[in-house]
Amino acid sequence: MADHARLLDVEGLQGLISVLVAHGYTVVAPTVREGAIVYGSVTSVDELPRGWGDEQDAARYRLRRRDDDAFFGYAAAPQAAKPVMFPAEELLWRGRRDGDGFAVEQGLPDGPPVALLGVRACDLSALQIHDTVLAKRQWVDVRYAARRADSLVIAVACGSPAGTCFCVSMGTGPRPQSGFDLSLTELLDGGRHEFLVEVGSERGGQLLAEVTTQNAAVEDVTAAEAVVADAAQRMGRTLDTDGLREVLYANMESPRWDDVASRCLACTNCTLVCPTCFCTSVQDTADLGATTAERHRVWDSCFNEDFAYIHGGSLRKETGARYRQWITHKLGSWIDQFGTSGCVGCGRCITWCPAAIDITAEAAALRGTPEPPRAGADTFEPTGSPA
Repeated sequence: MADHARLLDVEGLQGLISVLVAHGYTVVAPTVREGAIVYGSVTSVDELPRGWGDEQDAARYRLRRRDDDAFFGYAAAPQAAKPVMFPAEELLWRGRRDGDGFAVEQGLPDGPPVALLGVRACDLSALQIHDTVLAKRQWVDVRYAARRADSLVIAVACGSPAGTCFCVSMGTGPRPQSGFDLSLTELLDGGRHEFLVEVGSERGGQLLAEVTTQNAAVEDVTAAEAVVADAAQRMGRTLDTDGLREVLYANMESPRWDDVASRCLACTNCTLVCPTCFCTSVQDTADLGATTAERHRVWDSCFNEDFAYIHGGSLRKETGARYRQWITHKLGSWIDQFGTSGCVGCGRCITWCPAAIDITAEAAALRGTPEPPRAGADTFEPTGSPA
């Protein structure tokens, strides 16, 4: 790796963003807004969450000030890249009266290509799962495929896992393995602030060639490997995946589902923040003059009773049945459908569940084993408020 890796300083990171903008990309990267780290359009490193970290545990999310200037010193943001490639709402078609007939306009993406900056390994795996589900089967989601075809991905190795992270258990992190154009590992030690850059595609290499970099030494590669190794030891959660699919299938009538139902609010938070959930519904609207009609696709959730509605009523009226459907599909039948688990270990469903329901604890309970021990992830109290 040392023969191919490059070093990028903070000015070089700004240069990379400027090069992307010059090539017509909209750069979408993490920013701080309203007490959270969220993705937004940026043109400067000054818009990145420099010096901000986070604290996450079950039903808890807080930003905190770090004691360094790390740009990517936080764990999973509330949303991954999913809303960028697969929006929560988008126009499918619009129909207008045209004399005695009507004209139909397809709602297809027409904006500039997107460069995603700061994609974590878990979310990179989620993107690859969506590539399979939405773009590589018989019926292609043409809108998703169009956005992904022109997109560019700059991944970032995670050095600051949260209390809810378990990507190591799922084999998805903390180091990005594939599917990126460029991958960065942030190095902060001894006063240095640099990024080890790994090239993952020809296009990524061509863009990097337009930025001032220097060769990485063996010591730089070793330092980057140490960042990832340390993060892997500090996962806040673990999930035993050995035979888990069979465990779920064998527990369809477990009393655990009633226990979960007594706590679950069926609020849909877990599915809305999940980077791999892809369930949708459609909404039709028309203007008062009946001259224009639209159909929009919107995110939906298997936690909604109407999601499983067929003639005669819902197939899953009870909350416990809906949780069973979600976790069994995510960790079991997803493998039958797509050849991989539907969980990437980002921990968002744990962080953003207001009832603090923990997917790792529920899986352990179905095994009849104690809740998995929590590893040594950082825990701390916030010391500042985001501007």
